Amino acid sequence: MLGDFGIAKVLDSTQDLAKTCIGTPYYMSPELFKYEPYDFKSDIWSLGCCLYEICTFKHAFDAKSFQALAVKILKGNYNKISGRYSKELKKLIYSLMKVEPENRPSMIQIFKIPKVQIETIKYVNKIIASKSKDVS
Repeated sequence: MLGDFGIAKVLDSTQDLAKTCIGTPYYMSPELFKYEPYDFKSDIWSLGCCLYEICTFKHAFDAKSFQALAVKILKGNYNKISGRYSKELKKLIYSLMKVEPENRPSMIQIFKIPKVQIETIKYVNKIIASKSKDVS
């Protein structure tokens, strides 16, 4: 489980856009570097960066300066993930890290991916099984 609500902002509706530029630079979406309003698609980008890092043990985007980091992110310039991972996982991560926000999937689209559904059901069943053991 991941969570970091230190800079969270409550939006009034799903159509709202935030305008502040704050966050961990390694996970900042291209729209933040362009000082454009952003929405949940920026979080989708960050999720992609986190999954990339889990697979590679490296930041997707790394540079010696903030400006160089911005250039890499704005161009979507990162190393591909090794062949050790499934095509489905790599395809998912690459879709989350599309430079244009409108090309990134929504969470609903992500949960419609068969492999994501299967793994989610397995995880929920595991949680339910462990909770039922705690009760008995």
